[in-house]
Amino acid sequence: MIARHPTDGDARGRNAVWDARTVGDWVQHLDGAGALVNLAGRSVDCIKTPEHCDEILRSRVESTEVLGHALKSVTRLPRVWVQMSTAHIYGDPPEIVCDENSAFGWGLAPFVAREWEQAFAQALPSAMRGVVLRTSFVLGKNGGALRQLSRAVRLGCGGRVGHGRQGISWIHERDLDRLFERAITDDSMRGTYIASAPNPVSNAEFMREMRRALRAPVGLPAASWMVRLAAPMLLRSDPDLALLGRYCVSRRLKEEGFEFLFPDVRSALQDLYRS
Repeated sequence: MIARHPTDGDARGRNAVWDARTVGDWVQHLDGAGALVNLAGRSVDCIKTPEHCDEILRSRVESTEVLGHALKSVTRLPRVWVQMSTAHIYGDPPEIVCDENSAFGWGLAPFVAREWEQAFAQALPSAMRGVVLRTSFVLGKNGGALRQLSRAVRLGCGGRVGHGRQGISWIHERDLDRLFERAITDDSMRGTYIASAPNPVSNAEFMREMRRALRAPVGLPAASWMVRLAAPMLLRSDPDLALLGRYCVSRRLKEEGFEFLFPDVRSALQDLYRS
């Protein structure tokens, strides 16, 4: 594992530290590696100050570019480069269901995603297979935004957010792991995929299923003006992360026969929160 912070090694491999901006001794770990998987990028769960926006962009583009430079110095290229991207590249259309052929959206996230994927396209050696996963909201019990959201639901604040019609495209963490494994091992998988379950839901439905999974009898709604006040002041986050959304499905995964373990949000949440 190549990471920006020191980690303990284990029986599965070695660990190295990098700054995600410059080439260093860590390059030796790429030589002959089975696969390169790039997940680097600053969290978007923050107030979108100019400084944070710059960090969000640079952390993704520069890390991708430096990996491309590093690959030029290895003797044996990894067999595949699996690159993280975001389904937010399609923006926040209120009703349109987006797939891999849909037009990109407008705003910070689509701009960052386009630059991110362009950097990957330019950095990918012609001799390597490349896979881009445009990932949606990852449902995992022990981390990410779902943990913070579950606290609010347990406190009785698990009603719809704003008008509740904004789309939530999501994927269970186990299905995302399976997609990464498939991208690494299946030589026929190449190009860009939406990494999202086949049944996106509205915010109102998602919150209803959260209450069901957590056995929360009450869920007070949050008006848009409340979210715009509370998100930056109390959560140090961007209110648009809750007030906007998108409906995304993967045409390519359906055509290629990928079967999700958790195709609907009810089964996904019940798996995560079952006693």
